[in-house]
Order: sequence, then structure tokens, then C-alpha cells
Amino acid sequence: MIRGDTTMLRAAIAGLVLASFTVSASAETIRIAIGTQDTTINCAAGGLLIRELGLLDKYLPHDGAYKDAKYDVQWKNFTSGAPLTNEMVAGKLDFGAMADFPGAFNGVAFETAGKHSLFISVLSGSIKGSGNGIVVPSASGVQALSELKGKTISVPFASTAHGMLLRAVAAQGWDPLKDVNIIAQPPEVAGSALQAGKIDAHADFVPFAELFPSRGFARKIYDGAQANAPTFHGALVDQAYAKKYPEVVVAYLRASIEANQLLAAEPEKYSELIAKVTGVDAEVNYLFHGPLGVQTRDLSWKPEYRQAVGTAIDTLKLLKKADRGLDLNTFIDDQYIRAAFKASNLDYTAQLANYAQTPLKATGKAITDFSHVAEIWVRGESKVRQYASAEEAFAALAALKQEGKTIRAVYAQASDSGIKLLAEQAWFASDEKGRLSAFLLKGQAQQYASAQGGKVFDFTDATTQAVAAR
Repeated sequence: MIRGDTTMLRAAIAGLVLASFTVSASAETIRIAIGTQDTTINCAAGGLLIRELGLLDKYLPHDGAYKDAKYDVQWKNFTSGAPLTNEMVAGKLDFGAMADFPGAFNGVAFETAGKHSLFISVLSGSIKGSGNGIVVPSASGVQALSELKGKTISVPFASTAHGMLLRAVAAQGWDPLKDVNIIAQPPEVAGSALQAGKIDAHADFVPFAELFPSRGFARKIYDGAQANAPTFHGALVDQAYAKKYPEVVVAYLRASIEANQLLAAEPEKYSELIAKVTGVDAEVNYLFHGPLGVQTRDLSWKPEYRQAVGTAIDTLKLLKKADRGLDLNTFIDDQYIRAAFKASNLDYTAQLANYAQTPLKATGKAITDFSHVAEIWVRGESKVRQYASAEEAFAALAALKQEGKTIRAVYAQASDSGIKLLAEQAWFASDEKGRLSAFLLKGQAQQYASAQGGKVFDFTDATTQAVAAR
């Protein structure tokens, strides 16, 4: 080979090496590691449904800088936010879904490690605080939180329910270190402890304050709505990851938007899917994802949800789990959810102003007063039946049973808080005309009945009363 040919060959090889480097750079494999909380069912639009329905693939970018990119999507499920945060801080996860309290702890943990995380969207929440709750064993005589002084109450530590419990105890004027015995217990342990009578009460987050009563071994005596303190679950991301792959973050949020839309359109269908994956009963899932649910699915950063993060940070300081605060203006970052709304042809500003619960579209005759709505889920039927009043529903319930139908669940709308209740666990009060209103607590029903000149009924007596009045 002559010298000129050698020079040309070397140049050709160098060109091939450069071309190979360029291809491998543009063909980068991008990890998308998402931490979910499947059994925390109001996180479904940020995890479980995206995974089970393959929604993320629909929105991942494949043009521009991502033209030849490959994606390594990883999912890992957790039962609470604290261990999820540990893996995010360790760099093993890029995204995570959790509530306001553990979300604030996530931000503090990142800061402590010299990093930053971002709270990028809400998934589901309540500006009143419903979703968290306190239950007692079904045989307990306790009817209200005020009766738990000196008692043992368990709670998943560093959870949003922990924050609720501390605020509820403070509202009673109690010292949480002296007047009650608060112990750390995850829901899977607390369920057995309640049945064995080893604890007096248990505070928990979605869906356990509803799931345990639905299974018959607990009774709900306190709902977070009584504290009137906003609460929510949402999604977080590692800030460094978001800066490097902003389009991937937007893709994840677009998948969340579609998951939310699917839940709204067919709550029964997706309640069944969630049940299949998590073991949480579909009837309980419907309490949250059905129309007029316990919480409102909402991906926008309403002022109340920003306030919830601030309250969580203050609570962490009281627990001495944070010696410095977080700047909410940088920790909460709505640029990605705004971009996702725009890409999905949705109006973020309009959603920010919309506080309505998921609307109820009656399957029968039109319903105009939603404060007395009741519903029946008949086994074998794909849609829940809606009724304008508890009296109408209870009369229908008796007829359905006479026909040999099996009833999966009966729901009633709480007249005071507006949250959906399991009717068998609710209390009912009549007014002077005999009309029934539903309440979570016996004391609430008694107060209403006294003011209205009516009577108080449990579910069995209320159904008997409704049938007799027909």
C-alpha cells in the first residue's frame, strides 16, 4: 500500500469512529424509573394505570434530540412515601407519587443530600381534608376522637395521616407526647392489630380508613374533612433529571392526564382493574374514583394544595425532622404540568379555577340535588345505579333483594361534608318531613335531628323506615 493510500485509510477509520460516537450519543438509553404506591389508590393516575395500560409509551418523544433515543422504563411499588423517598434520594428512582406530608419530607431529604426534588403535579386531593381518617375496632364503644385521650393510636410514620393525626390531637388541646400514645404501624400491621384489639385506634391514609370498615372489622370515627385542612397526593421528580429530560417529564404528566380522564369516564371499570392489581376492593376504589367521590382528582396546583405542602413542612419542623424549610416557589414547579395541559389541548387556567367534584350523571331520571344522592352497586352490573335520595335507594334496595340480587355496595352522600360514604357504616337523621340525610358520625346525625325535630337511624333502621314509608 502506498503512503497516500495509508493516509486515506486512517482518515476513513477516523470518520467511522466519529460517526459511531455520534450515533451512540443520539441513541442514548434514557432511564425512566417511577416509584408508585399502588395500594394508595388515589395515586392511580400517576402510576398504576399508566403502567397497566401502557400509557407512557404513547407520549414519549421520538423526534429532535430524542430521535434515536431508547427508553428503559422501570417501575417499583411501595406501600408508603418514606421508603420511596429513600430510593429517589439514592438515585434509584426518577419519579415518585406520594402525599403532601411525605412529599415535603422528600424535598427536605433531597436538600439534606445536597440535591433538589420538584413537586410537579397534584393527582387527587381534598381542600377540606377528606381522604385521611381514624378508625377504631368495630366492637369499640368509642364514637369520637375526643374519647381517645390516654389511648394507643397507631399510624404510618411520616405519612400524610401522621400529619392529620398530629393536627387533630392539637385541636383537642392535647399534648401528643403525653395525652395519647402514638405508635408507628403500617396499614398491613394495623389491620391485624385492630382485629386483635391490640390498639385502640388507627389513623391512616387512602384507602384504609374506608377499606377496614368495608371489611367489617373497624369503624370510622374521624375524617380529615373535620380538620378542614387541605390534603392531596401528587407526583415528584428529581430536579436534575427534569432539567436534563424536560420532554420526558411532560410525557409522564400527559399519561397522568389520560389516566385521570379514563377514571372519570368509566370509574367502575377502572375500580375493578385497581382491585385486580392491589387487592383493594373495587367497591372501596369507587368511593374515591366514582362521581362525587371522597376526593377530587385534580392535576392543578390550587392555592389550597400549595398551602398543604407549607403546613406539612411546618409539621416536620415540629417533629424535628426538618431544621430548615423549603422554598415553596421553587419546590412546587408547575411549568411541566402547564406544558402537559397545553400539549393535551386542555386549559390549565380553567382547571385551576374548577373546584367541582367529578360530576354524577344519573343513569335513570335526572337528579338536581346532589346532597342526598345514594347509589347501589349490584353484583354482575357494570354500572352503579344512582338515586336522588336515600329513601328512594333503600326502597329499591329492598326490591332488588326480593329479586334475589346480590348487592356489592350501597353509598350515601354525607349531607354536611359532601363526601361519599359506605351507607352501611353511615348514620341517618330525618327532618320534620321524614327526609333522610346521611352523616359519618352518630353525633353529627344527632345534632341535625335535634335541630330538625327528627330522629336518628343506623343503616338497618333507615332502610326499614324507607320501605315502611312507601
